[in-house]
Amino acid sequence: MNLPAISVRNLVKRFGETTVLEGIDLDIPEGKVSCLIGPSGSGKSTLLRCIAFLEEASEGMITVNGEALGFYETPKGERERLPAAQIRGVRSQIGMVFQQFNLWPHMTALGNVSEALKTVHRVPRREAEERAMAQLRKVGLGHRAGHYPAQLSGGQQQRVAIARALALQPKIMLFDEPTSALDPELTGEVLNVMRDLAAEGMTMVVVSHEIGFAATVGQQISFLDHGKLLFTGAPAEVFAKPRHPRLEQFLDTYLDRGASMLVA
Repeated sequence: MNLPAISVRNLVKRFGETTVLEGIDLDIPEGKVSCLIGPSGSGKSTLLRCIAFLEEASEGMITVNGEALGFYETPKGERERLPAAQIRGVRSQIGMVFQQFNLWPHMTALGNVSEALKTVHRVPRREAEERAMAQLRKVGLGHRAGHYPAQLSGGQQQRVAIARALALQPKIMLFDEPTSALDPELTGEVLNVMRDLAAEGMTMVVVSHEIGFAATVGQQISFLDHGKLLFTGAPAEVFAKPRHPRLEQFLDTYLDRGASMLVA
């Protein structure tokens, strides 16, 4: 049996006295698309940020392809922080795409995608730009490589952000509501890029309110509410009736027209 790409065990995250994640246990299978759904404030984005180690969990353990991320458990059962270099090594396996595009406005699309390769990974300029161009072509933007963010639509900017993450050759891609800042007509072009990645076998964890995408592309669906993981299963299990009462209420609120025919 293959190890999960990501394993989360008894994860707790507190901000001050507020607990936003409570005892999360979740395995993300390798080469599959796992979708995190749930109402706003349920802890989905916080969980994703903990997996990316952008937030440090208060308790619990995360492993990425069998390697501990951030902390390890001693023989006495105590939680100890790993050395910074080891944390960076594990984090390098993960790419992340955010709600906001976070592109540098003074750099072209090519510059945005190649910059980290040149400055962080010390890849020679020519090789970095070749790799960047390959990723821009992959997301359908090779012809826009010389354009600045202000000259690109929101959907194009988000595709540049995806190309930037892919250029670092991650094994796992995390998406935090990647279409929430887009007009509906631009959402499709971003989701199509994500569908292509899924078809290639990229391990993906997607936080999204696009229930139609989750139903048709997601291979594992996890439903969070008030910081707790209430249900995880295949789409046919999650969307089949009878459903968990809280999931039923959520779907009644968020179900989009594209998914309604699939999950009725």
